[in-house]
Amino acid sequence: MKHKGILCGILAAVCYGTNPFGALPLYEEGVNTSSVLFYRFSMAVVMLAAMLLVERKSFRISGSELKTLGSLGLLFAASSITYYQSFRFMDAGIASTILFVYPVMVAVIMAMFFREKVTASTVTAIILALAGIGLLYRGDGGVSLCATGVLLVMISSLTYAVYIVVVNQSSIRMSSLKLTFYALLICMLSLLAYSSTSPDLHLMLPPSPRAWFFACWLGLVPTVLSLVFMTIAVHEVGATPTAIMGALEPLTAVAIGAMVFGESLTVRLVIGIVLILSAVLLIVLGKNFHLRTITHTITAIVRKSWRWKS
Repeated sequence: MKHKGILCGILAAVCYGTNPFGALPLYEEGVNTSSVLFYRFSMAVVMLAAMLLVERKSFRISGSELKTLGSLGLLFAASSITYYQSFRFMDAGIASTILFVYPVMVAVIMAMFFREKVTASTVTAIILALAGIGLLYRGDGGVSLCATGVLLVMISSLTYAVYIVVVNQSSIRMSSLKLTFYALLICMLSLLAYSSTSPDLHLMLPPSPRAWFFACWLGLVPTVLSLVFMTIAVHEVGATPTAIMGALEPLTAVAIGAMVFGESLTVRLVIGIVLILSAVLLIVLGKNFHLRTITHTITAIVRKSWRWKS
């Protein structure tokens, strides 16, 4: 059963990392951000509702649960909007990698507001993450990445980190399937409200069969399938190993960006990616991982990359 959990954890991360594969083709066909997100979440809500009906789960929630779910939906909407908007200002692979600093942000929030102990590995992870982001901020040929794009991704990462903290600290008790259904439903309604704030954000139908395919892809693969595989993985091998395998998310996005969309991947960016993923591994593994080991590993990678660059 352990092998099943590992496989599902890998599939969950890879599925979530395919977000750019669905979003970028829709942008190419002129579909705006609010429409892309609306179709992603509306289709996911329909699929999740069908799953709840098949499992004969109750849709009933209390007033207090609705307040918490409302907060989660708004946070998820804000995170999604800023994340997808960032694709217009920077490479999707790099945006996805910067987004993955959210575990570091979670650790900082828990330490500052919930008095969670700050360990040496947490401090080291924060330093590594900041160094990695600094390297990613310099694009190919020494041209800086768009500050607007970086800001949007950081806001997306922060709001998702707060989403995780709210789930962790709230007293709400329901299945992950039901919680995600309501969070995405409120998220979808928030996107409808967001799209009505400006004529430029109006919802539009996918203009071609190809666009419909990628809209369905977003609802199924990086949303529903990712959730289902993640649930199975957590049940089979636990939350920590599943979170570690989540490091494949940005790597999948970078690979798709480079192989499918021709995005550049320089040595400097590779080093930045390694530093950020190392920071995340430190946060996830904590005291079970030796700082000396990861320091030696990072140093070796940086030296080899620098020799290759020369």
